[in-house]
Amino acid sequence: MAHFMKRHLISFCPTLAPPPSLLPATVTFFYSLSQVTTETMTVIIPSLPHAHLSAPPLPMSILRRLPFHSLTPCHYRPRRRFATLAAVRQDTTVWTPTPISSIETAAESLFHISIDVSSSPDLAASHTLPGQYLQLRLLDVEKPSFLAIASPPSLAASSGAFEFLVKSVAGSTAELLCGLKKGDVVELSQAMGNGFNIDKIDPPEDYPTVLIFATGSGISPIRSLIESGFGADKRSDVRLYYGARNLRRMAYQDRFKEWESSGVKVVPVLSQPDDSWTGESGYVQAAFSRAKQIHSPKGTGAVLCGQRQMTKEVTSILVADGVSSEKILKNF
Repeated sequence: MAHFMKRHLISFCPTLAPPPSLLPATVTFFYSLSQVTTETMTVIIPSLPHAHLSAPPLPMSILRRLPFHSLTPCHYRPRRRFATLAAVRQDTTVWTPTPISSIETAAESLFHISIDVSSSPDLAASHTLPGQYLQLRLLDVEKPSFLAIASPPSLAASSGAFEFLVKSVAGSTAELLCGLKKGDVVELSQAMGNGFNIDKIDPPEDYPTVLIFATGSGISPIRSLIESGFGADKRSDVRLYYGARNLRRMAYQDRFKEWESSGVKVVPVLSQPDDSWTGESGYVQAAFSRAKQIHSPKGTGAVLCGQRQMTKEVTSILVADGVSSEKILKNF
């Protein structure tokens, strides 16, 4: 009984009411002041029916030596505010419902999707730099997709539209998106990310060479860059190495002439071409290694987007040839 009382009274938790027959005439209370000091107090307990055993008031000599937190009853100790923490962690993204203007096939497994943001001027104005991206959410689908904006910022300002190049992957939100039709409503976050910081490779006369690399749907933000204009026509050597499995998987072929006229030489690279292909084959990084032709590393900038291995290997090649890593731009 004494052991039971000591274990419960030290913590100042509410005590139990043992049967009167078990109550002794005196009870010794133990107050633990530290790990090495214990003081005792003897109290006379009358044998009354239904008597409740509780700790007597602490003498001031003991109270002065107790830390403040020891005087707080256990049932009054503050609880963790899980609700507050959960509120902080909640998604604060602002979602704007927007209708789909069109969905068209851009290449095998790739779809060109245009979304009308003309009724959401704040959303349209959030796209300020090529290379930015946003989140797209479908109704009744919890997980959103991150999509790079393929159109230049000027298109949102002039026509109220965002355009995307979306790869349909089985079982993904992107696959559901590519299965929608004109007029269906999706939700968009505002544009985010720092985009491609072209200021690092300006002015054109100081960086006459700009090498651009893209694979697969990574051409999406590259299109935004090219069509935004970055002084390609004022530079002497601007090349786009664009890799895909074959021509059926290569989007934006109808824009190549327009890009060439703006000063960008397009170099398609196919990893699995058919027998009729006479252009560059293999991987993008291998095609670039064969060509090289970097005349002035200090006057060279690069822009990369696409498969991770490609970006890693191209970066290594460029740095080894003397191109500053600060002049190799990525949008993430």
